[in-house]
Amino acid sequence: DQPAWSGRLRITAKGKIAFIKLEDKTSGELFAQAPVEQFPGIAVESVTDSSRYFVIRIEDGNGRRAFIGVGFVDRGDAFDFNVALQDHFKWVRQQSELARQAENPDQGPKLDLGFKEGQTIKLNIANMKKKEGATGNTRPRPVGPGGLSLLPPPPGGKSSAPVCHSGERPSSLSAPAQLPGTPITDSLLSWPQPAAAPSA
Repeated sequence: DQPAWSGRLRITAKGKIAFIKLEDKTSGELFAQAPVEQFPGIAVESVTDSSRYFVIRIEDGNGRRAFIGVGFVDRGDAFDFNVALQDHFKWVRQQSELARQAENPDQGPKLDLGFKEGQTIKLNIANMKKKEGATGNTRPRPVGPGGLSLLPPPPGGKSSAPVCHSGERPSSLSAPAQLPGTPITDSLLSWPQPAAAPSA
């Protein structure tokens, strides 16, 4: 209720060291400063019977040190103070770990994705065997003239003559000589077109 001094507290960092600065509320003039090299440590200690009170070690820059008690009116501010210090030193640990890994890249754990002796794997490739009663992902086949089902020609294979309705004559196919293994394209093969209906 009656503190010896009241003001604002800021935490700043320079390199790996965090500085707790006690400043005047209005002018911002520095009242005291506490460098923190590790947390938890001797520079900042929480009291055992409250989460709002701490003991910090302040320094004047000439080697003189003093321990003072700091209390927060709001428990949330005390929590933020604690978390800010923890976050800074967590960052310091991560930076030192990254620097150590950069110096010795071969020291890290290696991921072995090779097969162990006698180890096997099993691959199921999209319905290779059809089970009885199972409906597979089948596509409808195109139906040709006369209700016959036509299969597409095999890749690089020869195409068969088209199936014609009774009474129609197949027109001659004009296809240049095809090399084995080349795909059949529209420019190489022309199918007979149905006769246009006479206009009335």
